[in-house]
Formats: sequence, structure tokens, C-alpha cells
Amino acid sequence: MPSFDVVSEVDFQEVRNAVDQAGREVANRYDFKGTGSTLELSEKAIEMHSDSEGRLDALRQVLEEKLVRRKVSLKALSYGGVEEAAKGTARQTAALNVGIDSEKAREIGKFIKGLGLKGVAHQVQGDQLRVTGKKRDDLQAAIAAMRDHDFGIPLQFTNFRD
Repeated sequence: MPSFDVVSEVDFQEVRNAVDQAGREVANRYDFKGTGSTLELSEKAIEMHSDSEGRLDALRQVLEEKLVRRKVSLKALSYGGVEEAAKGTARQTAALNVGIDSEKAREIGKFIKGLGLKGVAHQVQGDQLRVTGKKRDDLQAAIAAMRDHDFGIPLQFTNFRD
């Protein structure tokens, strides 16, 4: 029985490279001189720190440019609120969303059922979704429909088997 997996992953090496590039650009740009603007990558988040909210917005824009250039989807980022830090500076955290949580899995499952494709079923397996069907063409139609629909997270389709 043909099947495929729906996953939401981020290439951490590309994220690391984008954060490093953005950090180098911020260190060299004239408008960031003396602002103390920094970018730090932790396990599943990017910490941005600057002297004002305006500089923080510019810092976020530089980071997003570098991520897009490295083909990392911006849907994988969820920004926290801007926090007041020491000495009047501002700080913001961008969390990296990896995996499909149970709520999104239910939403995707409901979408697949709503397509009305005969013999297509889904199962939640941890942080991914396995979609099975009787016909390969139905599965390809399901993939095409999911690519066209915006679920708010980046989706990849892996492990297609006949």
C-alpha cells in the first residue's frame, strides 16, 4: 500500500550559517555600530539583543534575509514578545518550530479527510504524520493540495513508498 510521511523539519546547519552571516553583517554595518546588537543561536531558539526596538526590528530583518537566502522557511520561526532588558535595551526570542504538534496534526488530518479522496487515511506518529492510500495518484493529489494550503508551518513530504 503506497504511503508517505508529512514532516516539519529545519536544516539546523543552514540556520547556524544564516545566524553567523547575520552576526557578521551586523558587526560590519554602519547603522549597527555602537548599538550592542547581537544574535545568539541556542538549541531551539535565536536570541536577539539590541539597544532599542527599532534596532531590534532591523536586526530581525537582517536575520530573515539571511534565512531566506539559505532557503530556510520563515514559517519555522515564531517570535516572542519584545522584552525590556538591562540599561534600557531590548531583547526578543525567535523559537524554531520543529515537528508537527498534535493540534497541527489534527488540523492536517481533518484537511486530508476533507479532500474526499477514496482510500486515503492518516496516522499520527510522534511529530510526523503517515498518510496511506490505495492509489499513488490519490496520494500525489493529497500532497499537491497540502502544498497549496497554508498550515502555518513548513511541511516536507518524505519517504514516499509504492
